[in-house]
Formats: sequence, structure tokens, C-alpha cells
Amino acid sequence: MEAGWEWDETLFSGTAAFYRRGRLPYAPGLADLLAGVLDLDGRGRLLDLGCGPGTVALRLAGFFDEVVAVDPDPGMLAEAARGAAELEVAHKLRWVRARAEELPAGLGDFTVATLAQSFHWMDRERVAATVRGMLRPGGALVHISDLKGETRAVDGLPYPPVPRAAIDGLVRSCLGPVRRAGRGLLPRGTPSGEDTVLAGAGFAGPYRHVVPGGQALVRTWDDVVAEVFSMSFSAPHLFGDRRAGFEADLRRLLRDASPSGRFSERQPGTEVFVWLRGAA
Repeated sequence: MEAGWEWDETLFSGTAAFYRRGRLPYAPGLADLLAGVLDLDGRGRLLDLGCGPGTVALRLAGFFDEVVAVDPDPGMLAEAARGAAELEVAHKLRWVRARAEELPAGLGDFTVATLAQSFHWMDRERVAATVRGMLRPGGALVHISDLKGETRAVDGLPYPPVPRAAIDGLVRSCLGPVRRAGRGLLPRGTPSGEDTVLAGAGFAGPYRHVVPGGQALVRTWDDVVAEVFSMSFSAPHLFGDRRAGFEADLRRLLRDASPSGRFSERQPGTEVFVWLRGAA
């Protein structure tokens, strides 16, 4: 992470209630792809790091004996537990409030570990080495993210696109031009270079897979508001006493962009990188 920035507990404070509704889901077929690639058969244990509201853990619960999902934000874990109860998979899941840097924390060993758009918030070298040590021989670490660089035009769909450039401008006008992240700032954003980090920790790979997206989605004003408030750089607490005014301006922008209250969107593709621990 950028020099001078330190993680703090406010990074995603207050976002959990918006996360499950606001974030676009991973592409359909992600769980089936992982089941096939990793030969999942309902046995073994999954470690999901930075689990958020259970986005990956809930989808994969049926492929393991046990899923241990770790996140430092209590709101995220509470939201994830509600999702597990709704899906009737709570007996498969264990929720652990901790940072990945605090592992192994007596959690045991695992068949598979997952990092879904969370690795960039961590001390990556430390976490990669720790997770490799927690995987059983032959185990795998799976890095999951939205497919980068794809275009998702909504030509031919019934509603206008989400006006994301205008929304970004509105956020900057309220919070300033430099990206916010917890109590700190990230003028150059979050780091990349995961391949170098994971190879340096002794993992073999990566083996890349893509789950195609492109499916037509319909988003409402409320969905888009939830998406904005689910982001670390526009988390509700960052606005302080200006939050109500910001939300009013945001909803006005959305009404102007689509008086019907609906936007067209295309499902992002999902990119999966599988790294193998090896037998040694």
C-alpha cells in the first residue's frame, strides 16, 4: 500500500447495509467454474479473506465441509450472517472478526483460500506467506475480481446507463479531489502487482480463467445510491453532517439522468487467478 497510508477500522464503516444491494454481483457460473477447476466435492475447508458481506463465502458454502470467513468489519460480518441464515447455510459457515494480518489465529489448515477484491487492502507480502502456510499440500489460493478493461455498453437496452462520471464528480465536489480511504488518502489509488507478491511467497501459477458476463441488468435509483455508499472512497461516514445534502444531490442527478427510475447495466465478467501451494 502507498507509503504513509495505514489501514484503520473506519475503512468500510457503515457500508455493509448497502454492499449486498449496491455492488454488482460476480458473473453467474463463478461457483461452478471454481468447482470444476479445483475439483470441489463438498469436502475440505475454505478460508475466505476479507469476506465482506459473504459475497463469495455464501456462494461456495455448498462445496466444502466448512467455510471460515474473515473480515475486520463487524457490520460486514453481521450482514454476512443474515445472508447465511436466509440461504439456510449458516451451519456451514464460521465468521471470524480479524484482519488477515492477524492469522493464523488457530484457525487450522485449509484446502482453498479466496481473496475477492480485498488483497489490495492488506499487507500483501505478509498475508501471502501466512496463507500459504495455512494451506494443505496441493491447496490453492484463488484471487477473484471483476474483469478489467472490458466495455459494457448498454446500446439496445431499454434504459440509460448509470451516469458514473457525473456521480464521481459529485463525490469529488463533496469530499475533495483525492481518493479517501478510512482516515487517510490514496492519491494514487490501491496497488497492483499481485502476481509478483504471490510468486514471491512461493505460489505456483497463476492459472487464469474468465467467467463471461454481459447479461442485461436493470438498476433502480436506490440500487445506485447503495452502490455509492458501499464504496470505501464514498463511505457514509466520510460525508459527516453533509451526508443528507449529498444524497439529495445524488438522487436529483439520478432523476435527471433517468426519470423512469431505472438504468440499464451489463453484468461484468469475472476474472479468476488460481495459485497453487505445491506439495512442499
